[in-house]
Amino acid sequence: MAERRNFTAAAWAGAGAAVAAALFAAVYLTLNREGNGRREVACAVAEPLAAALDPLVFGEVANFKVAFAPQALSDLAFAGSAGEPMTLAAFKGKVALLNLWATWCAPCRNEMPALDRLQTALGGEDFSVVPVSIDTGEPDRPREFLRSVGVSHLPLYTDRSTDIFQALKQRGLALGLPFTVLLDRDGCHLGHMNGPAEWDSAEGRRLIEAAIAGSEKPPRSDDR
Repeated sequence: MAERRNFTAAAWAGAGAAVAAALFAAVYLTLNREGNGRREVACAVAEPLAAALDPLVFGEVANFKVAFAPQALSDLAFAGSAGEPMTLAAFKGKVALLNLWATWCAPCRNEMPALDRLQTALGGEDFSVVPVSIDTGEPDRPREFLRSVGVSHLPLYTDRSTDIFQALKQRGLALGLPFTVLLDRDGCHLGHMNGPAEWDSAEGRRLIEAAIAGSEKPPRSDDR
């Protein structure tokens, strides 16, 4: 009888451990749905807006991956148009579409003009395309490339160290070029895409416009 009681106690202990492990796994997966091993509390407020974009992911933006656990990306650094150091924090208050590209990226040749048209159509106080070249060669090549494909409304931002790409790769987001990530007004990512898209298409504009409309605009100082 004692042996049976010991067996039953051991069985219950094993079952309890299994349930605890299952609950831990469920919580872990819930908080880390993108497999990046982290859930940033600062960007938790962006989750409803990101989820609201999911029904708009089709057509030209069918490969857009909605962020179920948005990450803060404001600290990502690159060089501005004049070579000055800057970060994505410079775009706080705007919805931003960060695009990493390079002159050797064949799909970028078609995507950059589409991003240029998107900037022309929607760029302003509420939205900006943020294109960052990660070319490591001659500094004039990216500018010549943009000119050759007819881009005239996009700034030239660069990161010859490619650190910005590596940082996004380490976060489990970027896989190759082109890579695009949509950020809310606080620099939290709402979703991303590996590969090209016609961003000025009806589907692309609808996605961006929904992010702009759903992202609360901070009050101006003269409104306070």
